[in-house]
Amino acid sequence: MSKKSDKPDQQDATLRDAGDDQPAAADHGSGRDFSYTQNREVSWLNFDDRILDEALDPTVPLFERLKFVEIFGSNLDEWFMIRVGGLSDLARLKHQPRDNKSDQTPSEQLETVFSILPGLLERQASAWEKVTSELSANGLSYVAPGDYLEDDVEAVESYYASFVAPINSPLIIDPRHPFPNLRNSYQYVACTLDGADERGVLGIVEVPPSLPRVVELPSTTKLYRYTLLEDVIAYKLSDCFGGYVPRNHAVIRVTRNADIDPDGEGVEEEEDYRLHMKKVLKKRQRLQPIRLEIRGELDRKLEASIIRELGLTKERVSRVRIPLDLGFIYGLEGKIPDEVHSRLVYEPFVPQISPMVDMARPLRPQVEDHDVLLFYPYESMDPLLELLRQAANDDDCISIKITLYRVAKQSRLCESLISAVENGKDVTVLMELRARFDEANNIAWAERLENAGCTVIYGQEGYKVHSKICQITYHNGGSIKRITCLGTGNFNEKTAKLYSDFMLLTAHEGIAEDGNSFFRNLGVGNLRGTYKYLGVAPVGLKPLVLRGLNREIRHAREGLPAQVFMKMNSLTDRDVIDKIAEACQAGVHVIMIVRGICCIKADVPGKTEGLVVREIAGRFLEHARVYAFGVDVDTVYLSSADMMTRNTERRVEIAYPVLDRTCRELVIQYMNFQLADNVKARQLTSEGTWRKLDAEPGEPRVVCQEALMQLAYLRARKSDVSILTPSGTITPKLSRSVTDRLLSLPGIGTYDDDHDAPVSTLPKAPFPDVRGWTEEMPRADAENLPGTPAPEAQPLTPTSDDTRSTEGSKIEPQAEVEGMEPAEKNPQPKVEPPSLDGTTTGRVASGVAPDLDGAEAGREAAPAGTGAGVGPEAPEGASRTTTALHLIGMGLKMLFGGGRKD
Repeated sequence: MSKKSDKPDQQDATLRDAGDDQPAAADHGSGRDFSYTQNREVSWLNFDDRILDEALDPTVPLFERLKFVEIFGSNLDEWFMIRVGGLSDLARLKHQPRDNKSDQTPSEQLETVFSILPGLLERQASAWEKVTSELSANGLSYVAPGDYLEDDVEAVESYYASFVAPINSPLIIDPRHPFPNLRNSYQYVACTLDGADERGVLGIVEVPPSLPRVVELPSTTKLYRYTLLEDVIAYKLSDCFGGYVPRNHAVIRVTRNADIDPDGEGVEEEEDYRLHMKKVLKKRQRLQPIRLEIRGELDRKLEASIIRELGLTKERVSRVRIPLDLGFIYGLEGKIPDEVHSRLVYEPFVPQISPMVDMARPLRPQVEDHDVLLFYPYESMDPLLELLRQAANDDDCISIKITLYRVAKQSRLCESLISAVENGKDVTVLMELRARFDEANNIAWAERLENAGCTVIYGQEGYKVHSKICQITYHNGGSIKRITCLGTGNFNEKTAKLYSDFMLLTAHEGIAEDGNSFFRNLGVGNLRGTYKYLGVAPVGLKPLVLRGLNREIRHAREGLPAQVFMKMNSLTDRDVIDKIAEACQAGVHVIMIVRGICCIKADVPGKTEGLVVREIAGRFLEHARVYAFGVDVDTVYLSSADMMTRNTERRVEIAYPVLDRTCRELVIQYMNFQLADNVKARQLTSEGTWRKLDAEPGEPRVVCQEALMQLAYLRARKSDVSILTPSGTITPKLSRSVTDRLLSLPGIGTYDDDHDAPVSTLPKAPFPDVRGWTEEMPRADAENLPGTPAPEAQPLTPTSDDTRSTEGSKIEPQAEVEGMEPAEKNPQPKVEPPSLDGTTTGRVASGVAPDLDGAEAGREAAPAGTGAGVGPEAPEGASRTTTALHLIGMGLKMLFGGGRKD
């Protein structure tokens, strides 16, 4: 008997997952405004087209441009398998739902995207041809069969005889040999064959996945020449089919629908979920075909028969002139001749150790002393890995609990979990086996962790656990002490070097209590737990963001300066989109960075005027999620969640506040650097497309990712870089003086192998060690933040699984400072979480926290568009650096703080 879900109500799985944000059919004709929204598939294709900009950018190293050609293709493959696959399922329904951003049915959406695809594929082919041609003149040459030299032919024939022929399995299609199952994403060489008694027979040879794609041809130390395995097979087709003679041929590849709902397959009560997932994965190779790619020429009748066998229509057939599946290119980097290697690839960069920690000292007391914010890939993941390694061998450590979504195949983190359980710690791992295309790796790690003795549980039925949280619990004398680690990205050593993400390490007791409740709730399948500091989806995260927007809308309508900043990967949630539009109409200055899908349009008259949305593509993948509210950026949340309906309503996600002032100012600084980018950044238009930024005459070029690498090197050496950007606000444009200072940073290539700093024009930091971070910016001021959400805005109610003291759903703000922990070296007052409703806030030792209604913050109501009364005075006793930061921030608030600015 299949399990029945007791989770929050869900719609039919086909409608829920295949369309992600597909609304009910009743949305059609309901008066919804589509003037400032666009279809998510069209927006996604615009994003993938942006990737090709990097492939065609002459300022990008040549081999890196080839990688961007591949990234475009692999992105498109996954999009077909998931999005086109899901829409294809929906298009078969008698009553098709309509998209709530474009008012199109799935059939109409498919028609739209298939009309866009040919132009994109042509652009990719042009990029491939241009880049490979230039690479041929720079030591790396792809050779097609028609260009083989005499020595090449000898090498190809030798390779075929030695490696391909022994495992080759050619197949002739006739009444006794029916059309085979063409596996998902595998390549086949198909050909037209003529025999003694028949002509026009179809022959098929699978390109063996067990052999490497790249076949080396005769080369020199200055030129590496290669061909591809499918080219070798095509060249030797005459040896494959006995008495049949090949007349023409093509390489073909089928893409199949991979949009499987594992929970929809039905899990038996007695069935191990890992075994269930293994069976689900096998189905991917045999699901419905949704695309056929053809490279080469086949007899038209045979081509039509293949298309008919696959059940495809003509718009789902792509005829291309470049290799199918460009994943082989990553293995070519090591083949680039030494004398040209350095100019064909990016300068090497080593993620730096954050100056907030001293790796020569134990990590636990440092995190207990002050919050630590890591910014990958500019800063290393090592402090987190070392913290876990030390915990695994710490007699005071009681337990480690963690959620894992995507794990590196070689994972030091998982090895530490195994060491911990072997040392007698209680280790609980929530492993999400449904992480798309990482299922097999996660299954393998789940088995190994469980065999080692860890308690391994799986995500909730119908709800992927996408949150990134780890909690370490210690004995602390007669009490318990916890360190909570919260991230915007995965606990993955590989992606931590490629993706830009935040990781917060904190000993904050309120966050620790929420983290403990989170794991307790997941352990019993409770998705409706209540939390004081964390916003947890599927119930509490979206309301938190909407409260933040509502707070700023209210400020703007009262004549107060109002601003919202959001950074995410994708924006598709219609509720959030509509609230952003409402904020723009109210006069809120809304600034966003959206890497991928963006279903809102900017600067639509009367709807989203003044909305600034940027997109950044470059060396690293922008992956962090930031939600910040207020012209003073008094409230900052980091999160694992994008503003997509799947994340806000159908996943378990966490948004967590940045309460430490230093950490909050670092987030602001990093975001300002990204908004200063005028090279890699694009700006959203009222048509939903992305345009290059209009640079002013003589304006310096800023590439934020390069600047952040330079900053990481300096910061790791305790140089004071705080003067580079204002800490008081987030602004879409830095001043010229700050930009010039930013561009004066030493390049990453100026550091030697020991990573010694070059001579810098920046002063040394005024703090001698990690304690300086909290001494320079005291925690008593750092946590001087507003209080709790309004009771009426709190969507959650306590459950029997939540034992914390509450009354209904109301959370009372603290009126006075509670006692300090006597063992702390740097005593910290307890504070309430940020308020997004403007109610009376918590109080700290230094006085009353800013009231978001302006009553106690020193702000007077000012006309929208002015800079009057935009912030409190500089904190008493602040250092010269802090005061300078404050003054710079005040000046920029005069420009950007009042209402909406164009």
